[in-house]
Amino acid sequence: MQLTFYGVRGSIPTPGEDYVRYGGNTACVHVVSSDGTDIILDSGTGIRLLGQQLIKKTTPIHILLTHNHWDHIQGFPFFTPIYQSGREINITPGLTTLPEHDAILKQMQGSVFPVPFSVLQSKISITPVPESTNHWQIGSASIARLPMNHPGKGSAYSICDKGIKIAYITDNELYPPYKKETDFLTFVDFARDADLIIHDAQYMTSDMPAKSGWGHSVAEEAVKLAMACNAKRLALYSHDPCRTDNDIDDIVAHCNEFISAAESPLNMFAAYEGLSIDFSE
Repeated sequence: MQLTFYGVRGSIPTPGEDYVRYGGNTACVHVVSSDGTDIILDSGTGIRLLGQQLIKKTTPIHILLTHNHWDHIQGFPFFTPIYQSGREINITPGLTTLPEHDAILKQMQGSVFPVPFSVLQSKISITPVPESTNHWQIGSASIARLPMNHPGKGSAYSICDKGIKIAYITDNELYPPYKKETDFLTFVDFARDADLIIHDAQYMTSDMPAKSGWGHSVAEEAVKLAMACNAKRLALYSHDPCRTDNDIDDIVAHCNEFISAAESPLNMFAAYEGLSIDFSE
């Protein structure tokens, strides 16, 4: 498998000179499975640049959505493959409290977007996976799903292929003040022995308690989860729009001190746009 980050920012895009190294686009990760299948995790603004690459192909595209908050779907109208005649695009909506499975399309109607989804020439299918179904297959990849702790709920995903495991757990509050959909130990089982965990790290301890209940984790909690999972690598993700490149550097340094104190072999880094990981190497 190969994975590339196209959007790593939470909440809202952040252009500007202080956001160049990590990037300002919202959530989007591209995975190419061992059989060449294109799987996209979320459709934030980062998907626009990904579309410029995938427009060169004609094969089906699979999009796994965590939830319908705008920073996770707002790039879809600018994803050029949806304008390709006959291009097959399969969308799996997240497990949200309100089953608004077509929210990604409805944002392209009324007075808020000039091109209605009804005129798209691609073959778009939205297929909710029953809540009782925990595992399914996309090409050579085995997909698993787990409810996450976020206002309005949503889905975490794992992708396993040829012995490689990726866990994508973003917009997830590991210790929320509201009723948990999934507890810490269940997340540990879900992501156990992952080659890479991509986890929400939007906040720091200093942001609390003001942002408790907003649906995001502090970076130290993400590190704790990755170490408990015996994961090889952790990518801090969903960077707060207020964090500059230097701020994120400081978070990485702080978390690495935490990892060193625990004498853990975990390889931790902050996700940045354009970072590509080839798991065959």
